[in-house]
Amino acid sequence: MKAKTLRLTPRQKRKFHIRKNVTGTAERPRMSVFRSAKHIYVQIIDDAVGGTLVATSTMSKDLRANTDGDKTQAAKRVGVLVAEMCKSKNITAVAFDRNGFRYHGRIKALADAAREAGLDF
Repeated sequence: MKAKTLRLTPRQKRKFHIRKNVTGTAERPRMSVFRSAKHIYVQIIDDAVGGTLVATSTMSKDLRANTDGDKTQAAKRVGVLVAEMCKSKNITAVAFDRNGFRYHGRIKALADAAREAGLDF
């Protein structure tokens, strides 16, 4: 019987290459972004402990009511919200993990909005 080979999508290949180099520490946690067809999710993760410090998305109660605009505008709102949540937990700098997604569109809009709101990466 032959062993099955694991086929990876191009995004999974990019993700593995990124995660080899990007890790989160207590001083500089990892900001992981996931983009689905409708929503965008962000987590601030301390890999040394293995726990999530901050998490938000377009599904959160703060952003669910404000649905006007397109998905890029929603990503910008998530970026501002995650930066505010990080400030409340005294997190000023993060390592950005784009999770294998190309850095354009909603991912870029979220990152730029988080930078403008005061998050350093």
